[in-house]
Amino acid sequence: MTPEPLATTHPVDERLPALKMATTGLQHVAAMYAGVVAPPLIVGAAIGLSAADLTFLTGACLFTAGLATFLQTIGVWKIGARLPFVNGVTFAGVAPMTAIAASTHDRSDALPVIFGAVMVAGFLGFLAAPVFGKAVRFFPPVVTGSVITLIGVSLLPVAFGWAQGPDPSARDYGSETYLGLAAATLVVVLLLRRFTRGFVKQIAVLLGLVAGTLVAIPLGVTDFGPVADADVIGFPTPFHFGAPQFQLAAIVSLCVVMVVSMTESTADMLALGEIVGRPADERTIAAGLRADTLGSALSPVFNGFMCSAFAQNIGLVAMTRVRSRFVVAVGGGFLVLMGLCPVAASLIAVVPRPVLGGAGVVLFGSVAASGIQTLVRAGLEKDNNILIVAVSLAVGVIPITAPDFYHAFPQTARIVLDSGISTGCVTAVALNLVFNHLGHRRDAQDVTHPMEAGEEIAAAR
Repeated sequence: MTPEPLATTHPVDERLPALKMATTGLQHVAAMYAGVVAPPLIVGAAIGLSAADLTFLTGACLFTAGLATFLQTIGVWKIGARLPFVNGVTFAGVAPMTAIAASTHDRSDALPVIFGAVMVAGFLGFLAAPVFGKAVRFFPPVVTGSVITLIGVSLLPVAFGWAQGPDPSARDYGSETYLGLAAATLVVVLLLRRFTRGFVKQIAVLLGLVAGTLVAIPLGVTDFGPVADADVIGFPTPFHFGAPQFQLAAIVSLCVVMVVSMTESTADMLALGEIVGRPADERTIAAGLRADTLGSALSPVFNGFMCSAFAQNIGLVAMTRVRSRFVVAVGGGFLVLMGLCPVAASLIAVVPRPVLGGAGVVLFGSVAASGIQTLVRAGLEKDNNILIVAVSLAVGVIPITAPDFYHAFPQTARIVLDSGISTGCVTAVALNLVFNHLGHRRDAQDVTHPMEAGEEIAAAR
């Protein structure tokens, strides 16, 4: 009997049927939409933009996120990890960008100053990408497992915040209606995952979002105002808010953000590589960071902000097991379309925040679960590795469990310290170097977990 030929196409490079590509790509957009539009809304409000300019800025960020996603998934030359990554506006830059806006004497110069700083930070990051790529050898499973787990744990509070409603200052924030809507969406997703199969099972999150939105309509939670007010066509005119300006303080501030963003993106690529079965090596990480940084450098031309990989979409890949990068490229196409067609963008905006929160519990929890899977094979029988995981997780959850822990530190330092993913990642790498690389090391068989040591002593007795 002649054996069947083995498939040569990796699932990451698989091209799915058109309908499946479209629906699963849209599912990725739905999972990350709120994360993309939040930074321009916050920064635009801080600057005091008009409603029209605020809508323009949001559309521009969607457009540039789509372009950056193309760079990351399709790739050009040595640019792009060619993994199913969605790129969008990094939230790490919100605080320094609002600080830059507050320190600008003329508010009309605020965005040009921010855009100039983003361009310089992106260009310098592009040059530094190969250096970050060489750091992959310092990310064994004990490190990557800790970081992946932290990514999921750090994202869960976002889902919980969404579940409570759109406005934390509103009286009904966290009401039974909002929490019930989030719970209903979560139940729908779980039921679809449990009792369906094939294509329907893979788009369970998208169907859950649709079902949750339909349930929200009679409850008066769904707002169709954005659809009625949106224009059909709108192109993000280059340098709409003025030519970029280059101020040293702003550049330094956003270069720090770029380092944080590159650290998180490195961790995200390692996490996604594990999930899709194509581990990210030095070349992949360097190429992925080039896409991030080049996307960031070009984004201000079309009035967008700094771009980075979106960790929440890793959970979607982990849950659906749809690993094709072309699916995410289609999602990037939807983002570009939304940037060019505000009406299309407003359709996603109709989905109530609590509905997104219910789906986010599954998505972000899946990321944490993937990290635990990696830790299982990380050699936790060794006491050194137990310490690495314990301390890095503890440091990483500080910004979640004690948000004001670093309140006495300068704002520049807090850009790094308030990112649990970054601090946890740095801690895990540093401890792995100390315990497993530097100085005299005991042989692996001599590095025993304390519980196993106790068992051996008992057996000897």
